[in-house]
Amino acid sequence: MRAFPVRLPSGARYWTVLDEDLAVVGVADSFLRQVRFGRDGAESTTKAYAGSIALFLRWCARSGRSWPAGIEQLGLFMTWLAHAGPSVSGAGASAAAGMVLAGPGMGPVRSARRINAVLTAVRAMVMHAVAAGQASGHLVSVLYELADDRDLPEAARGENAGMSWRMRARHRLHEPERPVGRAADADIVAVLGACCSARDRLIVLLMARAGLRRAEVLGLRRSDVHLLADSRVLGCEVARAHLHVVRREDNPNGAVAKSRRQRAVPLDFVTVQAFDTYEFERMRVPQAARSDFVLVNLFRGPLGAPMRLDAVNDLVTAAARRAGLGPPPTPHQMRHAFASNVLDAGGAIDEAQELLGHASISSTQVYTHPDPVGFQNSATDADLDLYAARSYSLMRPPRMGRRLIRFRERSATGWSGRGGWSWRPRCGRHPL
Repeated sequence: MRAFPVRLPSGARYWTVLDEDLAVVGVADSFLRQVRFGRDGAESTTKAYAGSIALFLRWCARSGRSWPAGIEQLGLFMTWLAHAGPSVSGAGASAAAGMVLAGPGMGPVRSARRINAVLTAVRAMVMHAVAAGQASGHLVSVLYELADDRDLPEAARGENAGMSWRMRARHRLHEPERPVGRAADADIVAVLGACCSARDRLIVLLMARAGLRRAEVLGLRRSDVHLLADSRVLGCEVARAHLHVVRREDNPNGAVAKSRRQRAVPLDFVTVQAFDTYEFERMRVPQAARSDFVLVNLFRGPLGAPMRLDAVNDLVTAAARRAGLGPPPTPHQMRHAFASNVLDAGGAIDEAQELLGHASISSTQVYTHPDPVGFQNSATDADLDLYAARSYSLMRPPRMGRRLIRFRERSATGWSGRGGWSWRPRCGRHPL
């Protein structure tokens, strides 16, 4: 069993599951086509689901079970997932190698998060098969149980004081909370300083200051960027400088936004300036004038073509190496840093959800945990020079109507040499 991409004559693509004879597995293909075309899901979603379902069907085939019988023994499948490495669970492994021997000291090869993701795809396939008449209805009670809502947050329980009931998955591993992997603000500043072009600096700022995903950055069209103070002349009612994240599946560079819901992302003064600087750099390449994409190839062929996705990782890694950083920050860690900074600055979680484009607020909740580095910065009085202070402030959400000034401490004997940097209102008189 293996996941396999399918391209239809219309050009639409999705992923399915093939058996050992390279024949399509009907129950899996029916579900994946429903996800892609019935629910208008993304191709990447069917790819993730197909890989998870292929793991389950592979275990059923190698253990001599039909897939409905495998559902009734889902606990054994979870044990197999936890301890069967690629040499056992891979598509190229032989059936004789399907035995798993996990002795003392053997750690799991898959995390609880990964196992739960596989189980989610398998449960969704089974529910579709039951609804389509391809499986018996008793499998629903095997997968789910009735549970009360006492363990849910008050906001999820509603205004009624009475207890209600819901369906809860029977098979699920506990996922320990762990701090989100984010890029440090100092590392982002170092990467910015090591960028060799205005285009590269704009890419880093769009991820670290606007929270865009890598594909959302490279999928931007020139019509998506509105840098005017009033965009109503363009037919847009969104105030101030902003950009629109729009999902387009026909992008030739494969940069497809994850969310199908269009959103507007505000831009601060630093990012707007980066757009202006990049525009002058782009004007020096005549081939770029014919492209509607914002970010195009300027220094290597084909000139004027939209940048490929892995080019973002390459430029961030190269800049981090020039800056002397150890493990380089990833593009997605810069997006995590933006989310954490929004919440650290007092932003509400629903505001962060809207800025990030999360469909579920549970995806945003991982950023609500305090940053240990932030605790250390608050507990220690670090003496920052001018460049570090200004650079660090640029990585924080903008403080409208304020400016960064230097101050010195005053004692009874006069002005001392100690001081620092502080935000002060731009307007207003000094009190007498």
